[in-house]
Amino acid sequence: MPNQRTPWDEQYDTADFAYGREPNAFLAEVSGMIPPGDVLCLAEGEGRNAVFLAKQGHRVLAVDSSAVGLAKAGRLAEESGVRIETVIADLAEFAIEPGRWDAIVSIFCHLPPTVRRSLHRKVVVGLRPGGLFILEAYTPAQLALRTGGPPTEEMMMTLAGLREELAGLEFLQGREMERDVVEGRLHTGRGAVVQVVARKP
Repeated sequence: MPNQRTPWDEQYDTADFAYGREPNAFLAEVSGMIPPGDVLCLAEGEGRNAVFLAKQGHRVLAVDSSAVGLAKAGRLAEESGVRIETVIADLAEFAIEPGRWDAIVSIFCHLPPTVRRSLHRKVVVGLRPGGLFILEAYTPAQLALRTGGPPTEEMMMTLAGLREELAGLEFLQGREMERDVVEGRLHTGRGAVVQVVARKP
């Protein structure tokens, strides 16, 4: 319903960008591996990663549950001289068309475990042969660092768990590490993360 605001709408309803305007550092690092074509950005929020990828020449669809966030994403794209498509959707219900995407990007997309596992199965099916899945998320070790992320361990991810959930993809990169995350006012400080680049054979 148009009048039903989500917590993310409240989070994004500010003049600044909650996670900044610059792309996620890991995504920027590996973006040269993405095949030219169609890229799906999950839980894309205010659009920083989608706009970055559109600047690289990709056709980008940004999906998020927040209408406020995606409106800001559209404005950021316009200011940047690129075009992105946006869809307001709950990822628990979002349909990913089989064999549709050259890449799917998931940056700090933390969901309840049942929703996440279902989404990751759809990701595997949704990639074209040779397509990439790029993910960065917090691991349970993040709870001790308290610099962002969800409040519960079950919504965080591990490399071992992702290998199971993404069965059918070939892992080109997979690591758990600590790094300095400097992304707007909501992600600033030392972060415990898992990073994945996986390819559909």
